[in-house]
Amino acid sequence: MSKLTHLNDKGEARMVDVGAKEVTQRSATAEGFVSMCPATLKLIETGTAKKGDVLATARIAGIMAAKRTHELIPLCHPLMITKASVDFAPSDQPSGIRVEATVAVTGQTGVEMEALTAVSVACLTIYDMLKAVDREMSFSGVRLLEKHGGKSGSFTATPQTQAKG
Repeated sequence: MSKLTHLNDKGEARMVDVGAKEVTQRSATAEGFVSMCPATLKLIETGTAKKGDVLATARIAGIMAAKRTHELIPLCHPLMITKASVDFAPSDQPSGIRVEATVAVTGQTGVEMEALTAVSVACLTIYDMLKAVDREMSFSGVRLLEKHGGKSGSFTATPQTQAKG
C-alpha cells in the first residue's frame, strides 16, 4: 500500500502540493443508481412529477456539485474544470435511474472526487424531487468507473452486477 499523501510525517492532515506535477489532460467517470418503485419511475419518464423536470434539475445539481467539490470535500483542490456532464438511464429491472457523470480538466491533479460528487448530488436531487411520493427510494453503487491522465495513468473498474433495489 502506498503512503497516504494527505498526511504529513506527524499524521496531520495537509493539502497535497501539486505545484511540481505535470499539467495533463485528466478525466474521470463515476456512476450510481437510484432505486425507486415503478410508479415513481413513471413520473420521471412522463415528466409529471409535481416539482418539475426531475432529471434536468438533477443534471444541473450534479454539474454544480462537480464545480464546487473543493468546497465540500476537505483538502480537494479548486479546479478549472473543462467538462462536466451528468447523464441518466432509466431501468425497469431493477426499477430506477442509473446516473453517470464525467468530469475533465487540464491540470495537475485528477477529477475523481468531482465525478463522484456530481453523481452523489444528482442522486440526492432525484430523491429530493420525488420524496413526497416515494420515501422508500435509495441510492447505491456510487463508484469510480474510470479515470485517465496523470502520473498513475488510467484505471477502469471491474464490471459489477447492478444491485437490486
